[in-house]
Amino acid sequence: MASSSSFTHPPKDYDVFLSFRGEDTRRGIISHLYEALCRQGIHTFIDDNLPRGEKISVEIFKTIESSTTSIIVFSENYASSSWCLDELVKIIECSKKERVGSTSFLSSGSI
Repeated sequence: MASSSSFTHPPKDYDVFLSFRGEDTRRGIISHLYEALCRQGIHTFIDDNLPRGEKISVEIFKTIESSTTSIIVFSENYASSSWCLDELVKIIECSKKERVGSTSFLSSGSI
């Protein structure tokens, strides 16, 4: 039997990729959001154990590509992080290429 599409999407490793500025939101909205998603059985990526550095890791880009959905939580210092901005660019690129199913934007506090 022939497939109706010649292109199939690779399987996704995560349901949700969370993009956030840790120092602003990790102990507040992100911890609550992460716990709520996990309670609902939603396999969610959070970068708790990644080494900090000036350049974003290739593994993060692969994780973004292998996530069905991304949630970006904007905070006061989100845009001052080159890591956060690199994630955001990758998420938008994947959205345009339909590698990510959907993208949601949230704001924490007064930004």
